[in-house]
Amino acid sequence: MLPLERLKKSNTKENLWIYILYLLKEEDAYAWEILELIKKKFNFRPGRITPYRVLYRLEKNALVKSKMKERRRMYKITKRGEEELKRAKGFYKEILKKLK
Repeated sequence: MLPLERLKKSNTKENLWIYILYLLKEEDAYAWEILELIKKKFNFRPGRITPYRVLYRLEKNALVKSKMKERRRMYKITKRGEEELKRAKGFYKEILKKLK
């Protein structure tokens, strides 16, 4: 795998939590919706099961919370999740600033 391909993979599929938190900051969503939103907004498609595993871990760490709505689980970002997303954005900004 070429370096740019590895960079893209590590900053998309391997760090899916950033994209999920970003989308949930815009609006609450069901897990299956998140797959389509990632494809539309960020132009990559994670595995079908991966978002569910990531959401489970995010909820376990209190970065998102869920509730049943119409027999489906709806996810919402928490204040702690918003803070973690803000820190992630700051991390990327620092990297980009150093690469100038």
